[in-house]
Amino acid sequence: MKNTVLKYGMFGFITAFVLFFLALYFGQGYTFKVQAIVGYTTMITSLIFVYFGIKHHKDYELNGEISFKTAFTIGALISIFTALGFGLMDAIYITWINPEFAEQYLAYEMNLLDARTDLSTEEIRLEKLTLRKQNEAYGNPLVVFFSMTMIVFVIGVIISLLSSLLLHKKS
Repeated sequence: MKNTVLKYGMFGFITAFVLFFLALYFGQGYTFKVQAIVGYTTMITSLIFVYFGIKHHKDYELNGEISFKTAFTIGALISIFTALGFGLMDAIYITWINPEFAEQYLAYEMNLLDARTDLSTEEIRLEKLTLRKQNEAYGNPLVVFFSMTMIVFVIGVIISLLSSLLLHKKS
């Protein structure tokens, strides 16, 4: 199991790192909404190695049979590698590549709030205050690393659950 997790985990880590970089490089002119869609697509694409890692272990190490628990464990461990790749790349991005990202995103969110007509002036003021507080935290690379890692890991756990349900087989 260790070799499978390391192999497919590293595939996920490297894929996350490369796809994150490519999305940044080619997605510079896109809106934040499009960048978010590209980002989540990149996460899910990188997490595809969860399924393939479980399948590999089932087919080549366990003669076609795997319990749900073993499959889920392998998937969750592979997800950790991918999540760490995303977290690391995001921290690098906001620290060295685009240190102004937090301010740019705050301005974008503030403009969206200003355009809303369904909120009162007081609700908009409170929302803006919340956004400013979140923005302060988002300027910290450790917070960014941890939050991105957790987001990708949670998605990876969901993919691990689905993959385990599809692939588990006991005689």
